[in-house]
Parts: sequence; structure tokens; C-alpha cells
Amino acid sequence: MPLPEMDAGLIRLLADAPMLGLLAWLLFLLHRDVPARRPRDAEPPHAPDAIARTREDLAAFKIEVARTYVPLSLIRDVDARLSSQLMRIEQKLDEVSRAATATAAVMKTARQEDR
Repeated sequence: MPLPEMDAGLIRLLADAPMLGLLAWLLFLLHRDVPARRPRDAEPPHAPDAIARTREDLAAFKIEVARTYVPLSLIRDVDARLSSQLMRIEQKLDEVSRAATATAAVMKTARQEDR
């Protein structure tokens, strides 16, 4: 018995029809369940304390990212470099302070000799 000649578009439509029916049924069930899943006594999303909580959550997230994003070895390296730079600055300030003290003492003795 020979098969009847059918258009390829019709065959594709017949093959897709059960899937389209299932998709329509799932959408109908989802549409029916959405109102039941919404909490009735939930506060509106624009409440003032909701904004504050969102800011706190964002700040906590930023801190967590800062902790986990940068490797600890890199933090230690930056800390060592900063410490060495601060020590050099402190040494230069000590030298300038000693030089200023010595200059002030020389100027004081020079003024006393001129009198």
C-alpha cells in the first residue's frame, strides 16, 4: 500500500501539534497558579526599610567580593610595599626634623652672640 503524498509543512505541523498543546497546557497551569503563589501580606518592594536592607546587602556583598576577589598573596605584597614606603617617608621626616632642630639651635646661638 503506497503512502499518500503529503506536504512537508503539514507533516511538520502534525509533528509539532502535541508539543504546542503541551506548552499551552503548561502556560495555562502556570497562569492559574501565579496568584496563589503570591503572598498576600508581603510588604511592597518600595518600602523604606526594604531600601535600607538592600543597601546593607549590597555593602555586605561588596565586602565579600573584596575579601575573595584579591588573592591573599597580592594583599601581603601590597602591604609590604606600603610599609616600606611609609618607613622611607618616616626616615626622611626624621632627617628633616633633625636638620630643622640643628638649624634652629645654630640660629639661636648666632643671635645670642650678636647681642
